[in-house]
Amino acid sequence: MSAKSARHALREQIVSLLQAGDFPALAALAGQEAGVAGQLMNFLFDPTSLLHWRAVEGMGYVAAAQPEQVRKHINRLLWQLNEDSGSFGWLAAAALGEIGRRHLPLVEEILPMFYGFLQNPFARMTMLWGLGRLWEVHPQALDEAIPLVFDFLTDPDPQMRGLAAWCLGRVKPPGLAEALSGLAEDEGPVELYDRGQLGRTTVGSLAREALGSRD
Repeated sequence: MSAKSARHALREQIVSLLQAGDFPALAALAGQEAGVAGQLMNFLFDPTSLLHWRAVEGMGYVAAAQPEQVRKHINRLLWQLNEDSGSFGWLAAAALGEIGRRHLPLVEEILPMFYGFLQNPFARMTMLWGLGRLWEVHPQALDEAIPLVFDFLTDPDPQMRGLAAWCLGRVKPPGLAEALSGLAEDEGPVELYDRGQLGRTTVGSLAREALGSRD
């Protein structure tokens, strides 16, 4: 089999596993094939696609199982978050958060950069998602960003308000109940990848969930 055919076959395997949501099998494949993380990098550009969001989650599983395979792509993810790259963030920020969730040492040195990405409009939304995923497992990581995320609860964009509520709900900082009390009936639409699915919800639903009650 030629190198090109082998890459194509590997890509097809990865797509099949992502479609099935079989992340453990994806991590196992990464133990057999050194190019899995590199292939996943090719799926980190469309935040409207379920397959691409599953690639983000898959990158985290590969990071946990084969950290060195992912380590060599960290700089490329950072470059994609540089405005000069022309990528406008895409899903790179989400991937960095997911990598940190599964294997914190891979991103520990660059955590302060996450704060900067939150301040840049081109990366803010997916960084909020990535930070929420990180905080759910490592609530002390970059906790100085919490006040900034609180500020996003009053953003005019419902996507930002909803992601901020969801993100803060992962870490539940002091003052959360008071901050979310005015959002419980907010019907602003939000698109969110959560529990392996990409779906539509509302700011109010995410605020109520963050406060401990699910619809």
